[in-house]
Amino acid sequence: MALLEITDLHARYGMAKSLHGISLSVEEGSIVGIIGPNGAGKSTLMDSIMGLVENTGSIKVAGQETTRLDTSDIVRLGVGYAPERAHLFPYMSVRENLLVGAFTARETIEEKLEQVHDLFPVLKDRWAQETATQSGGERQMVSLGRALMSDPKILLVDEPTIGLAPKICDGIARALKRLNQEMGLTVVIAEQNVNFALSLAQEIHVLETGSLRVSGTPEQLRSDPELTKAYFGH
Repeated sequence: MALLEITDLHARYGMAKSLHGISLSVEEGSIVGIIGPNGAGKSTLMDSIMGLVENTGSIKVAGQETTRLDTSDIVRLGVGYAPERAHLFPYMSVRENLLVGAFTARETIEEKLEQVHDLFPVLKDRWAQETATQSGGERQMVSLGRALMSDPKILLVDEPTIGLAPKICDGIARALKRLNQEMGLTVVIAEQNVNFALSLAQEIHVLETGSLRVSGTPEQLRSDPELTKAYFGH
């Protein structure tokens, strides 16, 4: 069953049109990758799903139209979002940042905190540390943890590896894989790091200049010589 359905989505920032008729679906329990170069529209697509960008077309979560809903209502429907470059409250502690994400699921706060600490043990050790003093990798962990605090059905993750060392990227990948395989969470990853997306996703959508160029499994995309040359380094 499709947990997320996007049909003929057009989006703009002011007068600049950023997405041109995007249509795709995300099956419940899957990991889906959205790849493309800088400026392809990946972040705009994520922001559109969250109701942060002016758009037309249809976006449905679990069959419910969301295009006219406020962002808080979209979160209540079960959509969690870890945006590009984390966007944390820098002078609040790790715990305080995590609790910000729990505004729709206050009855499960302690349970969700335990889940986050299980995924990222370093955060339990540094719960009182201001996020402004943390490394990029730790801030990304807090961002993912904050999104999980709302107890989502689907997790949107925008550029989770940007600026991070390969070892940290591997840890983020393991955490996302656990969330999907052990907890059944549906995950959508927008990434310039193609290999990171390929290592996790069952389906890949390639965006170029705001349009959906091609979709398929990693194996199908690797069999396209033009795509392989452009994205996979061969």
